[in-house]
Amino acid sequence: MSHETPVSPRPVRRLSHVRRRVVTARTLREHGVSAAAACERCRPGGPWRMPLPGVYLLHPGPPTGEERLHAVLLYAAGAERVPGQASSGSAGSAGSAGSAGRPAGRETPAAVITGPAALALHGFSSTPPLSALEHIDVLVPHTRRLRPAGCARVVRTRHLPVPEEITGLPVAPVPRALADTAARSGDAVAVRRMLTEAVRGGHCEARAVVRELARARLLGRPHLADAVDALLAESRSVAESLLYGLVRAHGLPEPCWNVDLRLSGGPHLGGVDAYWPERAVAVEIDLRDGTEARGGEGARGGARPPAYARKRERLRGRGVTVVHVTASELRDRPARQAAVVRTALVTAPERGPVPYVEVLPR
Repeated sequence: MSHETPVSPRPVRRLSHVRRRVVTARTLREHGVSAAAACERCRPGGPWRMPLPGVYLLHPGPPTGEERLHAVLLYAAGAERVPGQASSGSAGSAGSAGSAGRPAGRETPAAVITGPAALALHGFSSTPPLSALEHIDVLVPHTRRLRPAGCARVVRTRHLPVPEEITGLPVAPVPRALADTAARSGDAVAVRRMLTEAVRGGHCEARAVVRELARARLLGRPHLADAVDALLAESRSVAESLLYGLVRAHGLPEPCWNVDLRLSGGPHLGGVDAYWPERAVAVEIDLRDGTEARGGEGARGGARPPAYARKRERLRGRGVTVVHVTASELRDRPARQAAVVRTALVTAPERGPVPYVEVLPR
């Protein structure tokens, strides 16, 4: 059979625009192209390629980065296999190929891009571009028996995340993509660079990343423990810069920055990031989720760790009003946070005499 011989009343050239020319065996069959005809077109020198079992590329050149992503998702979502291919678990048993190529639903996604490919889609510069990735990691439910094939590296999981949609593709959120990348990488420098970019670039907060690393039981790895220490320091630095900007941009009185509070001749009350002694109002950058997860308790409901609770009670017991803020609140809702601080300062006289505490550099 010639490669140019029509094989159906619905010529396959009409499919060239479908999902960037990446289709499944079932889609081809619906257009009258048999499995044998499809295989014939994929022979050396033919007009098509088959980058993954049951997934066809309707041109002879190498797939683009986007085409590889679509091919991996089609395969992971259950693209049908062609006769004669080796078994790959349940790859051929799931759903129709017509629906497999669409982005997974937010509630029950069939497959989600993760790892370095997901970070590249999120815009990370510290990860290789899609075209340079040898493998594309894809999350599927742990009940699937799908095996890796070609560039598709299958990661089975009991915790399939709700994906974010990027260019129409279901992509793991940044914290999950970072954790999945770190799980496979032994390069401490590369991991630290990615974690730093996540916080510095405003992709997510450190506590969300640490929570994912704790859930994946990765914090015990020495190179990751060091990277997390650097991540938390980076997160605090970013949040402090945002807090400085908030105070000045919204015309708040200048506080004492980054100080320790203690009773005169008495016990230490705790450190705060900003303090107005004439109003006994303190602002504390809240990294408790990251600290909590660092100690291995990040999955238990978000309760404050004992150190934070004790410090809060000590300060409030001495008449100090404590305003907790997070980096995301400072970045995304600065006017709202400024209003909260301003309200605390304005209403301070209503709370009675200002307590006397020593203010020391931290």
